[in-house]
Amino acid sequence: MLEALRPQVSSIIDSNNTADAKMQEICELLKAKVPHYDWVGFYFKNGDKRELKLGQYAGAPTDHTIIPFGKGICGQVAESNENFVVPDVQAQDNYIACSITVKAEIVVPLFVNGENIGQIDIDSNTPDPFTKADESFLEFVNFEVAKIL
Repeated sequence: MLEALRPQVSSIIDSNNTADAKMQEICELLKAKVPHYDWVGFYFKNGDKRELKLGQYAGAPTDHTIIPFGKGICGQVAESNENFVVPDVQAQDNYIACSITVKAEIVVPLFVNGENIGQIDIDSNTPDPFTKADESFLEFVNFEVAKIL
């Protein structure tokens, strides 16, 4: 299923829409087509501040529009520059709860010219749904998104 979405992601990137519209469309595509993706969003480094700012997303509104580096899963990825897969958010000490229905999370950093400028964040209401295929797919999505940033 994830492999079948790759051409659709590339097609969105190659469209004539703005970068913001392309990222919004990708969020909506992933949320609609991947059953265990219940919230899909991009966070970006907020200027020179050591914080992330919410960009485009699909899913329930969140109060977490600004996340300090080091705080929560997203904030940790901003510092580690590495993927972070959380099979059970209840087991994480440094987890920021967005919704009581969220059971798992995956965050993959987005690099432009070797610099971590943001990330894609996926919340799932399904326990332990993420596999290496999800990681690989989301790395591909970020590689494509990096082309327009």
